Amino acid sequence: MPLDAICLRAVVQETATQVTGARIEKIQQPARDQVVLLLRGSKRLLLCAGSNQPRLHMTAVLRDNPSQPPMFCMLLRKYLTGGRIVSITQPELERIVEITVEILDEMGEKGCCRLILEAMGRCANLILTGTDGRIIDCLRRVDLESSQDRQLLPGLYYRRPPAQGKLNPLTTEKSDFLHILDECREEQALDEWLLSAFAGFSPLMAREIVYRAFQTTDRRNISLTEAERESLWQTFSHLTAAVNEGAYTPTVLLRNGRPADYSYTEITQYGPTAESMAYDAFSALLDGFYAQREQADRVHQRGQMLKKAMANARDRLRRKLAAQEKEYAATQNRDALRLSGELITANLYRMKKGEALLQADNYYETDCPQMEIRLDPLLSPQQNAAKYFKQYNKAKTAEVILREQIEKGRGELIYLESVLEEIQEAESEQDFNDIRLELQEGGYLRSERKTKGGGFQRASRPREFRSSTGLRILVGRNNRQNDKLTGKDAARSDLWLHVQKAHGSHVILEGPEPDETSIYEAALLAAWFSQSREGQNVPVDYTPVKYVKKPGGARPGMVIYTTCRTVFVTPEEAAVKKLSAK
Repeated sequence: MPLDAICLRAVVQETATQVTGARIEKIQQPARDQVVLLLRGSKRLLLCAGSNQPRLHMTAVLRDNPSQPPMFCMLLRKYLTGGRIVSITQPELERIVEITVEILDEMGEKGCCRLILEAMGRCANLILTGTDGRIIDCLRRVDLESSQDRQLLPGLYYRRPPAQGKLNPLTTEKSDFLHILDECREEQALDEWLLSAFAGFSPLMAREIVYRAFQTTDRRNISLTEAERESLWQTFSHLTAAVNEGAYTPTVLLRNGRPADYSYTEITQYGPTAESMAYDAFSALLDGFYAQREQADRVHQRGQMLKKAMANARDRLRRKLAAQEKEYAATQNRDALRLSGELITANLYRMKKGEALLQADNYYETDCPQMEIRLDPLLSPQQNAAKYFKQYNKAKTAEVILREQIEKGRGELIYLESVLEEIQEAESEQDFNDIRLELQEGGYLRSERKTKGGGFQRASRPREFRSSTGLRILVGRNNRQNDKLTGKDAARSDLWLHVQKAHGSHVILEGPEPDETSIYEAALLAAWFSQSREGQNVPVDYTPVKYVKKPGGARPGMVIYTTCRTVFVTPEEAAVKKLSAK
């Protein structure tokens, strides 16, 4: 669900206790719509103004940053670096958060700036205002053409969005609630009525109130009895009382083991079709909930060009292979060409030039059945025979060449599918840069001219994990890194693991004699970082690195191994996170 006003209220109350009084040491802008304030004490405050996930919370996720900061980031650094956060507040049940920062101006005088997050879906924005309340700048400028009601431009006074005229549920009395309920149309659904009459509720919470009162979400205002009206009020008042008392329960809804929604209280409306998981803090909840979504967004935004180029190359190769296999199948019938040539040669004595068909006895078969052979009337009988022999020899040669080309094409297809899997698993800009360089070296993409200050400077390293017994486990991020990890970095006595008969990362378990638990956990990682992530009882091969070889001329990531053992695992995200190296 979007971060509704009541859930935002809970997040703000939790965050305020951690950041009030803290100094801003650094400011980063890892993405166009994300700003991270690095506070004294190794704290990170994330402000996201993305249209589909606006939010604010403390974060433990380390994000890559461009070597050349965006202009808005430079502006924030100029005004806010070194400042002290005085307060973090939310106007009553508005999806707005105002962070007041005490700063020193160029003359050494104290002043205040406000960094304002408007977490309102498509209209989400980050706005910096000065001591006088004027806008210094904002992440997304709104001019007169974009909105005639409210402009957000440098130099203008900041004005909050116009109020929607809804009631505050946290201060609503019973008499007011029942009076408004009387004015509700009979055919109107009660959850829709709650959304239209009261501020701060999301559709999820409006349905939850109705479900708790009537054990169904599909209830309309048709002839409600006094007992039913009382039940609806009691449910409403219990929820608002808990919010007023700050009694929140950060909860994530899981469907098929995946985060699907979240709230500030327990959600019961889905019954056994969804599982609830409670968190100790909203920051941990939001970090975990949006981790996969941010990963998907990064893949979509930064990897879209790579994915499209590789998908097109794969599809072209599939069509080419289909045509070659069809030609190869045709070469298997070449003996009929040789037979036609031999029968023409055997019947030259009774053939004349200009004939279009030869009826000949096929003396290669029992009883010598009649066989029809088509002829070219413009050619002599000798020339027709030579034509069939030539076609036979051509098909014989084509069989050898096509077999080689098909084998080579299938290897290339496996490689392209592995690259598509890498793009899907990429987590950082450096991962995409590595994949792009690999494709440029392979001739699939044109080499791009390097721009001054462009790109990300952090060196690419394998994913690192620790087994339960403390052994180091390394997981390659892409084909080139897989080659380096297996062929150069790993010791010959280390254990190499890879999912069986599927695309996946190379995994190295360090240590000459690893224990069975570490081998099993390394196999879990090999299965998780592969195409078999969603499978069960996934076979993972493992063998010492000394038995893994890279054939000459093989594409990046391609290896062969001569001996191995196999372990069967069922990959789970919780187990993978538990193994993450701190």
